[in-house]
Amino acid sequence: MEHQGPTLVVDGMACLRHWYSCKDWACGGQWKEYMDTLKTWVESFTSAGIRLVFFFDGVVEEKKRQEWVSRRRRVNGEVKKVFCHIKHHGEQPGRELFCLPSGLATFTPFALRSLGLEVYCSVREADYEIASYTRQHGCMGILGQDSDFLIYDSAPYLSVAKLRINNLTTVMYDRQRLCQTIGLTITQLPLLACLLGNDVVSEGLMQNIRNNALTTYRRNNPTPHSGAPQGQVVLALSQLVSSSCVRENEETGLVPQSLNLSAHQRELLKRGVCSYLLPGQKAHELDDTSAPPSAFEKHISPNILEACREKHVAAEGFMVYTVVCVGVTECSNTLEDEEDRELLPQALVYKPCRQRIYGLLLLLGQDGSDVDLPAIREWFVFPGNPLKEPDIVHPVPVTLPCDRPSLDLLWFSTGPEVSGLRLTAFLSVFDCLELSELYGAIEDSLLAAVCLVTYIVLQVQTLSLEDVDAYLSQAVCLRLKSPQELRHIELPFLSSRGVQLGSLYVRGLSHLLGANGASGCPLANAALMPWHSFDGRLFQSKYLLAHSGAEKAELLGSDSSCLCLFLQLRDKLLEICRKRGRDLQSRPNAPQPPFKNPPAAKYRGRHTGGSPGGGEAWRGRGETTWRRGHQHGRGWRDRGDDRRDQGEYEDGGRQWGRGEHRGRGQHFHPSHPNSRDGGPQSMSQSRGRWYNRGRCHQTPG
Repeated sequence: MEHQGPTLVVDGMACLRHWYSCKDWACGGQWKEYMDTLKTWVESFTSAGIRLVFFFDGVVEEKKRQEWVSRRRRVNGEVKKVFCHIKHHGEQPGRELFCLPSGLATFTPFALRSLGLEVYCSVREADYEIASYTRQHGCMGILGQDSDFLIYDSAPYLSVAKLRINNLTTVMYDRQRLCQTIGLTITQLPLLACLLGNDVVSEGLMQNIRNNALTTYRRNNPTPHSGAPQGQVVLALSQLVSSSCVRENEETGLVPQSLNLSAHQRELLKRGVCSYLLPGQKAHELDDTSAPPSAFEKHISPNILEACREKHVAAEGFMVYTVVCVGVTECSNTLEDEEDRELLPQALVYKPCRQRIYGLLLLLGQDGSDVDLPAIREWFVFPGNPLKEPDIVHPVPVTLPCDRPSLDLLWFSTGPEVSGLRLTAFLSVFDCLELSELYGAIEDSLLAAVCLVTYIVLQVQTLSLEDVDAYLSQAVCLRLKSPQELRHIELPFLSSRGVQLGSLYVRGLSHLLGANGASGCPLANAALMPWHSFDGRLFQSKYLLAHSGAEKAELLGSDSSCLCLFLQLRDKLLEICRKRGRDLQSRPNAPQPPFKNPPAAKYRGRHTGGSPGGGEAWRGRGETTWRRGHQHGRGWRDRGDDRRDQGEYEDGGRQWGRGEHRGRGQHFHPSHPNSRDGGPQSMSQSRGRWYNRGRCHQTPG
């Protein structure tokens, strides 16, 4: 059934970097401001009568695992540079080292759904599902930054990197004009893409074919080519494909017999070509597009499997689908300092709660036998992990107070007893069962926050009372802050340890989300979103205040109701810690700026009118002020990354071959009546590999 009105399908992963334009990124994210940005961006289209449909990557396909790993290793080097800059300069680096906040790809689909938009999470390569949806529903175009959208025989491909949101103009890449320029038919483009190299066919595998084609091309075209060398490769391969298909009367773009290939090369090339064929297109049946069988069907009921897939596709779940249906989960890079030996790596901090999540999903209702016990393959990035192979992690059972617990009971049954059971399961994952006393007495978002902070304190023995005060005070105060107020919080400097603790908290929110889904959703997912319990700049200001010895009233902005709530949550957390034998100590460690202080007057408190000189001058109403000049650098590299907080640290833009087409492109106005047909466009030359994906990858996590 076709949708009424113009519909634009948006590659969400490719847009993350363009959406996140907030001032702060190193402190953990300015989430309330980000929500405002998303809303404004969406309204620009909807006010013009354009309907938006969003797709996000839901899995990392195994054929892309090595690419994913290589990117994670590369990003590790960039994260190291970020912390080096913070420790030397006391501020986040410029755009050349810009990293998207942890969890952005995890939480953005929920943000868009909360705005009433249609959002999908993929069960295979997302660009394939985007192209399929667009073709099936007759959509006006695809907004993204991935040259593969030029290869699929689907809707027009529009550049998000060239988008001007104020007047809704961008550049459209015309596959018909491309084919005219290089002398191929649209059905032959998949073969060309595979010979150049993509996710299925590695660039090196076809090197001999390219070399031979280039030699023949230069022999037949002795006039020096004015374009880039890679442009000659594209034209040479285009002539090879065209001549081979003509000789064999081959019109489908599949692999001609005349190509000098080994059996392995031919089979791989065939798979690669078929990966571009959409449902309803010739030879589509050669490509296996069926969903992968569940890795643990014997442990999960059919109803659970179906519910997992439905929630995943509708972008209503997190982590659960990949665990029960694939047996794999991954987590990308995050901001943590590999040289800091005091803090446990974030992936290891949350490993115990993940094991209990796996226990809920795979062991609930089992007889306790360890025969054929399922295990999850984890690809988690953390300092010291070479990522040569996945970690094999076994589930840990969660004990629930009922006779015959089962996942079906937890997910599908109704009644007050089951509601209580779900909350018990959720809190047990984080070893915080005592917090059930606060359920209904405080907002769910605050219950989630104190649950997470309690878990972190129990796992990380080096955390102090000052760290707890920073976490809880910012969660309590955030409810009263507008995005504008949060945006204008200025900081005297950044603490690298505070940066890590902020990232640790946001990463924990994704684990709350996974535990909530596994427990049958005792809390609304909306309560677990970062814009309800975290702001990076607010947290950093509370962290500096807490460690400088500020009184509790000052930490809570002299608001008596906030102070009362803060003390209630703090007392409950300390009570749980005492029961677990966790002796939480006060260890004030006032961070010092790593640079020479500018004149003291530049550190005057925003609200107190603090006097010059002395470390107290920047403290006022729980916020900090920084007048020191701060210049963002330029020139961040426009490089592709893989998808799902499977690595949200690089640009969503791709060049031709790596995403961005050089040369002229037609500016496209989506509300113009003739915009679908485009018009004269020039085809720019390829310079790079086709398979370098240009979307940010998030991992679950």
